[in-house]
Amino acid sequence: MTQIVPNHGIRRPLIDPFARAITYLRVSVTDRCDFRCVYCMSENMNFLPKADLLTLEELDRLCSAFVARGVRKLRLTGGEPLVRRGIMTLFASLSRHLASGDLEELTLTTNGSQLAKYAPMLADHGVRRVNVSLDTLDPVKFRAVTRWGELDKVLAGIDAAQQAGLRIKINAVALKGVNEDEIPSLITWAHGRGMELTLIEVMPLGDVGEGRLDQYLPLSMVRARLAERFTIEDIPYRTGGPARYVRLAETGGTLGFITPLTHNFCESCNRVRITCTGTLYMCLGQEDAADLRAPLRASESDNLLDAAIEDAIARKPKGHDFIIDRRHQRPAVGRHMSVTGG
Repeated sequence: MTQIVPNHGIRRPLIDPFARAITYLRVSVTDRCDFRCVYCMSENMNFLPKADLLTLEELDRLCSAFVARGVRKLRLTGGEPLVRRGIMTLFASLSRHLASGDLEELTLTTNGSQLAKYAPMLADHGVRRVNVSLDTLDPVKFRAVTRWGELDKVLAGIDAAQQAGLRIKINAVALKGVNEDEIPSLITWAHGRGMELTLIEVMPLGDVGEGRLDQYLPLSMVRARLAERFTIEDIPYRTGGPARYVRLAETGGTLGFITPLTHNFCESCNRVRITCTGTLYMCLGQEDAADLRAPLRASESDNLLDAAIEDAIARKPKGHDFIIDRRHQRPAVGRHMSVTGG
């Protein structure tokens, strides 16, 4: 029988079956986006009805329940989180956990299209760093990769974020035949502006209308090529995430590699993800999930919600099942990245 955790006093931290403490929560606030990146979405997406989404108040309550159970880092994602109407009110409300010391970091991942508008407000609400997804500095390639995006708006957003005092990490998906020759210049650009850069392998999530083998570029190959141009030093730097980091002597900057296919990064996983409808995924690469919307709405108390969270964490797997299916060209996981949250 599920143990009901009283909604008072200190609640137990969340520990999964492999003794990993869950201290990092990623929450998708919307499945909508103003881009249609070729590795993330199909061009003609069917988005969820707005009535299915958790309200901003419900998202706050859900996040707060996890903070009460030991989550120390909270990242809002999408789709594109900054296209959610009223999203600054959620950042403002969640910032109380920063003020109390219960939360160490409140941050977000964005495509940068709305950063010029929101960067000063994000800084005012306690956000100190932002991840910006940017795969190329070539305007023509950028348009092709994002289908709808405008590079100038993203670069203006990065400028505004840095002016507001936000630290920026650039996330770039390595795409075969698209940006692989541009990676050295992307590194030089990012490090020249004092930004970190992390390279990410294509993840087999959702049908995006293109073959995964056509997109997949192993980062082991990318690193080998970079070693011909840069002096690469492995460093013990960790952010609690899946990236493994190196320092480049020539730029003095930090470069991360996220390699779900060539190197399984699950052994130290400390995170879970919640969709904008309140579905909790204990692993990005598994289909097992838990509905938190029903217990959230069933009672004003968090007792049912806490019990549902505990049951879910008890099922968190040791690792994911990502693989590129070379026979059938199908994704390992059917849902799109925009549904789960990046």
